[in-house]
Amino acid sequence: MMDGVNLKMKVHGKRAIITLAAILLAAARGASGQGSVGQSDQAAAQPPAVITLEEAIHRAQSSEANYAAAVAEGRAARLDRNIAYAGLLPSVTYNNSFLYTEPQRPNSKSSSGSSQPAPIYIANNAPREYLSQGTVTETIGLASIAGAQRTSARAAQAAAEQEIARRGLVSAVVSLFYGSLAADHKLAVAERASHEAADFTKLTGQREQARESAHADVVKAQLQEQSRQRDLGDARIAAEKARLELGVLLFPEPRTPYTLSAPDVAPMLASRQDIDLAAAKNNAELKSAMEALRASNADVLAARAAYLPDLGLEYTYGIDAPQFATTGPGPDHMNNLGYSASVTLNIPVWDWLNTQRRVKQSEIRRQSTQVALTAKQRQLIAKLDEAYSEAAMSRDQLASLDLSVNTAAESLRLTKLAYRGGEATVLEMVDAQGAYVAAQNAREDGRVRYEAALADLQTLTGTM
Repeated sequence: MMDGVNLKMKVHGKRAIITLAAILLAAARGASGQGSVGQSDQAAAQPPAVITLEEAIHRAQSSEANYAAAVAEGRAARLDRNIAYAGLLPSVTYNNSFLYTEPQRPNSKSSSGSSQPAPIYIANNAPREYLSQGTVTETIGLASIAGAQRTSARAAQAAAEQEIARRGLVSAVVSLFYGSLAADHKLAVAERASHEAADFTKLTGQREQARESAHADVVKAQLQEQSRQRDLGDARIAAEKARLELGVLLFPEPRTPYTLSAPDVAPMLASRQDIDLAAAKNNAELKSAMEALRASNADVLAARAAYLPDLGLEYTYGIDAPQFATTGPGPDHMNNLGYSASVTLNIPVWDWLNTQRRVKQSEIRRQSTQVALTAKQRQLIAKLDEAYSEAAMSRDQLASLDLSVNTAAESLRLTKLAYRGGEATVLEMVDAQGAYVAAQNAREDGRVRYEAALADLQTLTGTM
């Protein structure tokens, strides 16, 4: 059984494979000749697509393999339900056949006094017999009703599993979307930090020439600049990896240029009461477990139905005559059209206790399903507490992270002024720069943490 957590882990677990595949694809495109280069130039000339979170989710739903499998399974289960309910209705067939049987003696009369010779094979009515009949058949039994209930429950369970897969995909896309967005912002932070370090190196060199600082300050500034350049390279690689991972879900060509668009203000967190009500009503995992229990109840009913008789009804109308015609030959023109009806009652008598064993099997499986449902209910309570606590904590930290960025920026500005005036050391300047970069990166990580926690909470409540 597929669930949203496994799907999310699968999407995240493919990151290394996605990156390697993109590299191999780039190598293959590069070796394919001038035609590929021309196509790449045309793609590069087009403006990059602007992708919102809703657009990313829509694109991912049309390309992710596990979600497509869940959708196909849900559609097949709905067809099984329709087939099962159709089996409860009468079936209509139209049969046509011709029977030939060796006659007893030429020109001999049959026992009924007709000039038609009697057949040797007594199961047939005449040497030449034409059948053209429509038959309506219906079987009434508890087993067929229980089977229809079981397929209905399985279809509802498949729909719940499809919803689980959808929510898991949405949660994974949210994580990749905001992770890529944060990687782009961290790249911008790294670029600003690299320029800041270069300017600081230039400033320390000027102060050394003016004999206002020692050469050790220049060395320290150069080390800081080199470190920021390495951080910039790492941030550029991280941003490219994040874009490729998300691009695999969004485009046929993962290297398609695009830009992400998201609101600057994080969405609000609903109250705990609203979360609990939504989870009790819309939790897909709980609904899947409940439908599994309903299917188990139908299995028990179907097993017990073997104790009861089945009633069969059949009505036939058409031709069963020596001529393929509605009327017979001769001056009488006898009517060959007629009907027959039959009622059959099959009463089970003895099957060496197999029915009793099947009932016992179905009851054992139902008991296991009941335990699974109870476990799902307990897990839902625990997951709700964990997810809501995580979302509330990360939401509260966002304001603190914004304040830390502003404080670090002001500290860097004051330290720079103090350093220019000779009142601060190079170590204080380096610490102020590092604190500012760390605060900005922490703010980006905090936004990703809150969005991911909110997506997990919405996965449980179905409010996404």
